[in-house]
Amino acid sequence: MTDTIEILDRLIGFNTVSANSNLAIIDYIQDFLTARGFAVHRVPDGTGEKAGIFAALGPSGPGGILLSAHTDVVPVEGQDWTRDPFRLTRDNGRVYGRGTTDMKGYVASVMALADRAAGRDLKEPLKIAFSYDEEIGVVGIKHMIGALDGTIGLPRACFVGEPTDMQVAVGHKGKAALRATCFGQNGHSALAPQFVNALHLATDFVAELRALQQDFMINGARDAAYDIPYSTVHVGKLSGGMALNIVPDKAVVDFEYRHLAADKAADILGRIQSAAEQVATAHRSQFPDARIEVDQYNAYPGLSVAGDAPVVSLAQRLAQSNDVTKVPYGTEAGYFDGLGIPTVVCGPGSMEGQGHKPDEYLEQTQLAACDAMMDRVLEELAG
Repeated sequence: MTDTIEILDRLIGFNTVSANSNLAIIDYIQDFLTARGFAVHRVPDGTGEKAGIFAALGPSGPGGILLSAHTDVVPVEGQDWTRDPFRLTRDNGRVYGRGTTDMKGYVASVMALADRAAGRDLKEPLKIAFSYDEEIGVVGIKHMIGALDGTIGLPRACFVGEPTDMQVAVGHKGKAALRATCFGQNGHSALAPQFVNALHLATDFVAELRALQQDFMINGARDAAYDIPYSTVHVGKLSGGMALNIVPDKAVVDFEYRHLAADKAADILGRIQSAAEQVATAHRSQFPDARIEVDQYNAYPGLSVAGDAPVVSLAQRLAQSNDVTKVPYGTEAGYFDGLGIPTVVCGPGSMEGQGHKPDEYLEQTQLAACDAMMDRVLEELAG
């Protein structure tokens, strides 16, 4: 494990909070992999401030196993850390630092595997994907995924290393982030009933979203593998108005839905848009221009893999785990699955226990289990 922890020490030292550039860590990873004989393909974003990597070692073309991770981490501001979040520290069998669990521990294990693989004759290629901006809505891989086939080729299996306590995760919900902008009329608050208050439009719309949530809970599809076994609708922010004595002409509702595979995203969006139109229509007799504009500004697909799929048994054998689970958070796995690549999620650490928290840590036993899985991946590829 020494090599993995040495690499992790370097990785934690890069402050790759999603608001920052990740080019320094990508330079380090690219140099590391190139020095070990990997064909490395750098995939920049549109700003030039972020980049991801697709890399491969061994026979060129399709096939092999792809190991996938993201390089960005969540912020530390406002959290009560008792140690430097961007310096790796060890204590009582744990390694501490921002991203140890989510998910630089896995990145370090993959890089340590890359070092060991450099001296082996591989019958199938070892493939690696390191992305950016996963923490702000699984954004980076959405822009990278189209380059996968033309660079390193599609693998026969993909393992996304988000923290699952090294259990094999076969599913997670899809998600969409939306903003509803509600338009009413300005006016003096002393004459408020004469005007359509945009905040009234917004709160009526929120009531419709709550009714939609209730319908999902009572009548929607269910999957008992999740703690919340149905699709959800969540309102996270409501804003509007300039002053107490002015009727607001604009209000904004930020909300999301997370859906099971059985509840189609297009159907959910259609119901939301219908609810917005219904609310606006109720106010148009007083103000013909009353309206609610719904913008779905980000979304990522869910993952749903049959428990008896070959990729599941492969991952169980390599991870030495008979457990199968589903996770409540989103991952990049749905994008690989969307290309027809058999994909599961399996990585060290606990998202519930350590992810996104102050004094984030990873148990060294979890890191050792991940390294052992990487050894078995290497043997699988070496034949």
